[in-house]
Amino acid sequence: MPEQLCDSLWRASSVKAPELAQLEGRLSFDVAIVGGGFTGLSAALHLAKQGISVVVVEAQEIGFGGSGRNVGLANAGLWLEPDQLDKAIGAEAGKTLYDALAVAPDYVFGLIDAYDIDCEAVRHGTLHAGVGKLGLAQLERRYEQMARRGAPVTLLNAADAQSRIGSEKFNSALFDPRAGTIQPLAYARGLAYAAIKEGAQLFDYSPVSKIEPTQDGWSLQTEKGEVQAGKVILATNAYCEYGIKDQARKFVPIFYSQLASKPLTEQQLVQVLPNKEGVWDTCTVMSSFRLDKQGRFIFGGMGGQGNILSNWASQRVTEMFPALGKLEWDYCWTGKIAYSEDHLPHCQQLQNGLFSVAGYSGRGIGPGTVIGAELAQWLTGQREDLSIPTTLLRDIPFRELKRMCYEVGARTYHLGQQTHALG
Repeated sequence: MPEQLCDSLWRASSVKAPELAQLEGRLSFDVAIVGGGFTGLSAALHLAKQGISVVVVEAQEIGFGGSGRNVGLANAGLWLEPDQLDKAIGAEAGKTLYDALAVAPDYVFGLIDAYDIDCEAVRHGTLHAGVGKLGLAQLERRYEQMARRGAPVTLLNAADAQSRIGSEKFNSALFDPRAGTIQPLAYARGLAYAAIKEGAQLFDYSPVSKIEPTQDGWSLQTEKGEVQAGKVILATNAYCEYGIKDQARKFVPIFYSQLASKPLTEQQLVQVLPNKEGVWDTCTVMSSFRLDKQGRFIFGGMGGQGNILSNWASQRVTEMFPALGKLEWDYCWTGKIAYSEDHLPHCQQLQNGLFSVAGYSGRGIGPGTVIGAELAQWLTGQREDLSIPTTLLRDIPFRELKRMCYEVGARTYHLGQQTHALG
């Protein structure tokens, strides 16, 4: 079932969305983009800057999907360890992709500055927090591999990590000063305003029902209109029900939920994340936490909404930060992550002039912004290749079963953690 508008903290605290119209009539453009998230909006912005006529067709509101439901950590790189990246696509291609995304935070915060995007941007770095022996070993590997590639990262010992986080539950942390936090929906809306300023046209509440080849390119049908375009970019990622449905078979959709508390007190803010970094941990069933501009504590975990996740979140936060006591959650929302089989984003050319970008595997802000800009350069002949793989993805076998396994695994983990605490 298609997701509904969520009552998230991001929607409650974001800048106003641009006033757009539903697509009506027949319009023609050089490039049509399906999906108003980070990738589509970045591509539209950069195409428009080059004088290309471009339209973004969004099925719901701008940032409706994963972009507007994001955690808001603007990190460098991907989920894969650098050596794993090289093994997956080869050392040369791995270096190209690694180098492109190593500077992704620079690109994100550069756009924020250039277009004066009001999105609570805080560039104090992020912390990848270690849990247990396996977590410490993972961070040691990542530190060695990233440092070997010139990344300005620091591996914090237990004392330093606990001081920076404000919790004794972590034995280490990998600090990356290049990164930071943003209000993700406000950033998406800011990209929309920037794209409009540069000359792009945007339409919302205009789901694409059919895409067909024509003599000169492609025809996109909506409820009340049609777009003729020479080239089409499908940038719906995990929300393929609003684009080409069969592309959903190329990845496993994973639910990730977040809860936001009431604003913390000044005394609590001194003790918890005093430097305002964003954090995620090394647990197999990952969780994340950060603060927003109002001092709300935002906690996220794998899995869909429900009492199990909410109860586990309350318990986990109390264990990590006893000074916070039991938090009251003002907001709870869920988004979908597109996990590709190799955990890498891909740009597929499905047919001549028809492209699909998906598979950020939970790391969408920096890569989506950068890949959107690269797409604009690639489609206009300014670059020969993209940094991400351009091979066609196969359908993932037993995709629905794998999705269920992820969800059941997350629920079992959350429930087990509660039972363990009670025992």
